[in-house]
Amino acid sequence: MQSLSKNNNDPAVITREGLRLDRPIVLIGMMGAGKSVIGRLMANRLGLDFVDADREIEEAAGMTIAEIFEIHGEDYFRDGERRVIDRLLSEKPKILATGGGAYMDERTREAIAERGICVWLRASFDVLWERVSRKSHRPLLQNPDPQGTLKGLIDTRYPVYAQAAITVDSDHISKEDMVDRVIDALKSYQEKKQ
Repeated sequence: MQSLSKNNNDPAVITREGLRLDRPIVLIGMMGAGKSVIGRLMANRLGLDFVDADREIEEAAGMTIAEIFEIHGEDYFRDGERRVIDRLLSEKPKILATGGGAYMDERTREAIAERGICVWLRASFDVLWERVSRKSHRPLLQNPDPQGTLKGLIDTRYPVYAQAAITVDSDHISKEDMVDRVIDALKSYQEKKQ
């Protein structure tokens, strides 16, 4: 259980929607679940900063995630991802979107549980496939059977994602309605913690 005590001596912030936060809101989920899009809109609505962990990793490495995977491999990428997320969790409250595989790392999962509020944007295979099949920048799907890969990732990751403090279904609704869902879920979560 997460308390609402102060995190790293930083004062808690009250958002435009009345949420009292002393830690980042961490969005997890599969590629295509809407973490970056919804995260940016949430940050705007709440008056918080938005940070995309993947962009931070690319900036730190000086190359794209696809290049990191190609040149150094997934293990190297995951190590850098863990360090970047750990740093971001120690900063002021914000909306933090993580990559789809970040939460699979046990140390990252523990850090998020201790120093963030974890929100899983859960989406069905059909919703995810519709979204990711239009883009070619997903390194894990660059293979002869991207649908099979996506199904396998869902089977592996969803039981772990289910450990998130909050789960919100991401389906065929407007982005604004999805932001409403997440904010409502955060308010309910905080009410239960009081």
